[in-house]
Amino acid sequence: MNPITTLAAAAALAFAAAPATAEILAMANYESKTPDQVKSLKLSGDAPRREGIAIFDVDPESPNFGRILADIPLDPSGVAHHIFYDRTMTKAYVTSLGAPALQVMDMTRFPPRLATIEVPNCTMAEDVIFDEANEHWYLTCLSSQNVRQGKVATDEVTGEIALPGTHPHGLAIDSKIDRILVTDTVTPDMATPGNHVSVVRASTLEPLGQVAMANGGDPVGPVEILPVPGTAVPTFYVTNLHGASLSALTWNPATEAFEASDVFDFKALGMGVALEMYFNSAGDRLYVTTAVPGHLHIFDMTQGGPLAPKPVATIPAGEGAHHVAITKDERYAFVQNALLNLPGMSDGSITVVDLGSGEVVASFDTLKEMGLNPNSLVLLPDWNHLAGH
Repeated sequence: MNPITTLAAAAALAFAAAPATAEILAMANYESKTPDQVKSLKLSGDAPRREGIAIFDVDPESPNFGRILADIPLDPSGVAHHIFYDRTMTKAYVTSLGAPALQVMDMTRFPPRLATIEVPNCTMAEDVIFDEANEHWYLTCLSSQNVRQGKVATDEVTGEIALPGTHPHGLAIDSKIDRILVTDTVTPDMATPGNHVSVVRASTLEPLGQVAMANGGDPVGPVEILPVPGTAVPTFYVTNLHGASLSALTWNPATEAFEASDVFDFKALGMGVALEMYFNSAGDRLYVTTAVPGHLHIFDMTQGGPLAPKPVATIPAGEGAHHVAITKDERYAFVQNALLNLPGMSDGSITVVDLGSGEVVASFDTLKEMGLNPNSLVLLPDWNHLAGH
């Protein structure tokens, strides 16, 4: 991937001009919409393809709401995908679908500086997950059917988990039981979903087998996986891309194996493509996005337990509702509405939800009006809640 440049002077001026009274700063990586999407918005289709990282003020009470304060251009051939913070939020990692490399941003400097980590034998890099001690990162590589391990301190690539015949996307780790779980999501052409989660011994990176999803029918395409906080035994939630559902994997200490359960069916609500998950600090609220037609769902974890969370709100967002950024005080959630430039899932807006009232209080179309789609969204560290990640 080519070196990345920054608009340092322009960014510094923009930040200096921003009022100190009310602001919440967010960072989204973006790419150009497809020609058909640009045409449907009646925008000019002559501009060259763009990729970059934009920093916005997303505070709905700010006079700069929705304004881009800094723009960091990226190599347009890289197809930057997602942004992930390490557990200290001093480093942010940007995955790439188009290059065998990982970008890392130093969040202690302004503007954030980016460096390239070459990651051989990693095609279509999806998620970056960190162990509990923040010693290692794990990068899922969908097309090369493996996971790469690296050191957070040095970003040296240190290991590989080979998972032939699978398409890794989501990953979770529990060092107490010495296990890593990796979802087998879908083939690169999105045509053939998987139906398993691979189980790996964390200390040796040795694959131990697979857990079949408990759908009893067609493959569901497990995509993201996240530990459920505060459970008596280790439990993980799994969102199912094709199945439009939520599943749970529960650890059985006697057998040292996981048991799969169906937890919630979004199809019953007329919704499809379940994607991202988040928890509040207390662990009593779960947030899940579905991309079709685009919603944020809130579940109460206190009543039915982890295998029967109670839905309490279904909040309309935009087509392709995907990543969510949550403020540290848990007042706001910001929903990024776009998934892989796919038809019907590429609105391009950002929706602001008041988590107390469960209502949409604002939205903005800054990128959409420029013919761009945000691919992921996080708040800058001063405002960002890791939300279970």
